[in-house]
Amino acid sequence: MFDDLFQASILVSVAAATIRIATPLLLAALGELVAERSGVYNMGLEGMMLMGAFTGYLAAYESGSLWVGVAAAGFTGAMMALVFAILVITLKVEQIVTGLAINLLGAGLSTYWLRSAFAGDGQTPTIPFFANVPIPILSDIPVLGPILFDQKLLTYLAFLLVPVIWFFLFRTRYGLIVRCAGDNPKALDVKGVQVAPIQYAAVVFGGLMAGLGGAFLSVGSAARFVPDMTNGRGWLAIIIVIAGLWRPYSILAATLVFSFLDALQLQIQGVGIAIPYQLMLMMPYVAAIVALMVRRSRASAPSMLGVPYTRE
Repeated sequence: MFDDLFQASILVSVAAATIRIATPLLLAALGELVAERSGVYNMGLEGMMLMGAFTGYLAAYESGSLWVGVAAAGFTGAMMALVFAILVITLKVEQIVTGLAINLLGAGLSTYWLRSAFAGDGQTPTIPFFANVPIPILSDIPVLGPILFDQKLLTYLAFLLVPVIWFFLFRTRYGLIVRCAGDNPKALDVKGVQVAPIQYAAVVFGGLMAGLGGAFLSVGSAARFVPDMTNGRGWLAIIIVIAGLWRPYSILAATLVFSFLDALQLQIQGVGIAIPYQLMLMMPYVAAIVALMVRRSRASAPSMLGVPYTRE
């Protein structure tokens, strides 16, 4: 059975699935990176992704347009992040506790809204989801073509955002301001730059990206919404930021590692290898725990991460 796993077609399938599975994680992790670089620990990522997945599904179902669903998901994530920002930046509520509350809100509200919207239907209706968009010529390249250039539009967007966010954070004045808000907000204040608006913008952007990540799960790769369909991906995205040392390209590498483990366990189950599927499902999460153990030092983290700034 293990011989079946190492066939060329199977390996290409695993690699292509790795890229696809990486999409929601990468979108959420890149958004979380910007938020954390501004000094705010957004632990509510799971709830924002979940609500994004639900509203994306509902909007797509009601409107008949998948892109309306994507826009609704991004808007939902941004609005939840705005509520989170008001609590932790303006009202100085503890960030981790607030994030946990946002997660509970997302889980409860999405389930309640789902049952209210489709009460009596027995089963939620299915919707079409985004098809792959092969890039002409490039998708015909042997091996690499099906892996890299025959994916969904949101997947291309997620991977293109890696260099864009790297350039923004490390090569632009505004990126420097965002990083300074997380490392030395007092220096910004002394120079007359208000810290709170910078953090608000970063957190709301992070919520928008989480919403887009949630949209990929519902309108991007599934036919319906099911409760808790994010399945811990918001938490994984936070761990990926830590494992990636708060740098976009390292975050991309960490995302691909987690996604590969997920794709591999799916393929192992598919070829019928006699390993308990529960052990296979554990693989990405065990890797997440190991990553936290390895990256337990905060040496690369923004100096004021999680610490509300109070003007003296």
